Amino acid sequence: MAQKRFTDAAAALEGVLFDGMTICAGGFGLCGIPERLIDAIEASGVRDLTIASNNAGIDGQGLGKLLRSRQVRKMISSYVGENKEFERQYLSGELEVEFCPQGTLAERVRAGGAGIPGFYTKTGVGTQVAEGKEVKVFDGQEYILELGIRADLSIIKGWKADEAGNLLFRKTARNFNHPMATAGKICVAEVEEIVPVGTLDPDAIHLPGIYVNRMIMGGPYDKKIEFRTVRERATA
Repeated sequence: MAQKRFTDAAAALEGVLFDGMTICAGGFGLCGIPERLIDAIEASGVRDLTIASNNAGIDGQGLGKLLRSRQVRKMISSYVGENKEFERQYLSGELEVEFCPQGTLAERVRAGGAGIPGFYTKTGVGTQVAEGKEVKVFDGQEYILELGIRADLSIIKGWKADEAGNLLFRKTARNFNHPMATAGKICVAEVEEIVPVGTLDPDAIHLPGIYVNRMIMGGPYDKKIEFRTVRERATA
């Protein structure tokens, strides 16, 4: 079994990064994002990145760090509403954006990881999403062709893994991490805990180790909250 565990994020990404590459990044908002790997990508100075991710974090957090440092050329995303720098760069023409309905994005990544070059969907028919895309009719209904997404690198965040890379996600942090992991030529995972092989119940594994090429233990983590909503204490 090849050694998959690396000392830190920079070591795990050594020899993998290059200008103009495509990266699939797991996470949803700030939930389940590969924080240490994002920091290492920022520190590397690699540029002209195309990143497929549900969103781009928020200003100065998550993938927002790579927008701030101007390392991203194009985002393939579903939701961008909480990132003012994303908005500014897009509206000023500094950032290329390919908007994709959330379910379609998930399926495009899953398809890419499964070796499926494309598929037809009704989502987006008759909207700007369909512009420039092939349309076919099935049973009298129009469907548009969406292409699978493949990446040079996948970066994901897990909860627990064994030394072979078999991995568990924690609750909603599972989000986009699983499909993103399968779509990259190389997958690098950061996890909160690494245990010996045989410790994890095989029936509980979310992502088989065959998909994970390298991994690091990234903890401890500080829980970051996108929105903090409070109310006045109720009085009798």
